[in-house]
Amino acid sequence: MSPSESQTPSEEQSAAFTPAIDAHTHLFPQRLAAAIRRSLSDEAGWEFSSPTTRPGIETVLRAAGVEAYVALPYAHKAGIARGLNDWLLEHAADSDMMLPFATVHPDDEAVSEIARDAFDAGARGLKIHCPVQECRPADARLEPALEVAAAHDRPITYHGGTAPMFEGTEFVGADAFAELIDSYPDVRVCCAHMGTYEVDRFLAFAREHETVYLDTTFAMSTSAEETMGFDPSTISDDTLIELSDSIMYGSDFPNIPYPYRNERAGLLARDLPRETTRDLFYRTAADYLGLDVEGGLESAL
Repeated sequence: MSPSESQTPSEEQSAAFTPAIDAHTHLFPQRLAAAIRRSLSDEAGWEFSSPTTRPGIETVLRAAGVEAYVALPYAHKAGIARGLNDWLLEHAADSDMMLPFATVHPDDEAVSEIARDAFDAGARGLKIHCPVQECRPADARLEPALEVAAAHDRPITYHGGTAPMFEGTEFVGADAFAELIDSYPDVRVCCAHMGTYEVDRFLAFAREHETVYLDTTFAMSTSAEETMGFDPSTISDDTLIELSDSIMYGSDFPNIPYPYRNERAGLLARDLPRETTRDLFYRTAADYLGLDVEGGLESAL
């Protein structure tokens, strides 16, 4: 969908959005960022125009009303996770907005040590990209790192669904995610992209387990039908109201082939109660991240 005035949130809608936590963004070293974009362009035909540097990303997010954002790294091969974590944590130290996660690769040695060191240095959670890293969510090779996350009370965000191009991949899907829930029932876990394309099953997980979260990334965009063949209207307002304490806003910025406003415009255009929008855009992410925001988000960063 091309940019249009109808996709630009009104002043009233922007007020409902602000302040927001974007629970799903990415910051990578420039060479890796460029390689990821080339891969997405080759596989999905997407084109990108958003900045990939930290200052550029933060300028766009701040202008939209985002107060904090979760930066999610993932290691596409063994041997780079520790360096990637260290690099992201260094950038987080210079930011008043970034909430850095860490990653491990299933083929790394000492994944528990890599995760523990990152948490001790300030990482807020763990990110696993199952299809890229070729592992199921509860893969035995990841277990030492998942145990460390549990011991440190850190959440884990997964690309665990089949969208947008992983329907034939054994590493993702509701059955694979159910293994994780069964193995780590007390760990806060999030399946990105609303669990697309098995949304109904992932919504059921969120209903049945208070530690299961979903993020809206890509799936609830006004460009979702065009970019990933998913209709956001199939998720009703009643569902968002019912599960507002389990669903949080995310964008995938800057790796989105459309303007940032498209990510939130569809949600803001819905006739949702103010309490629901506060959950979706702020409180649920704070809960997932374990942030104490009683004194404001700035004091919790």
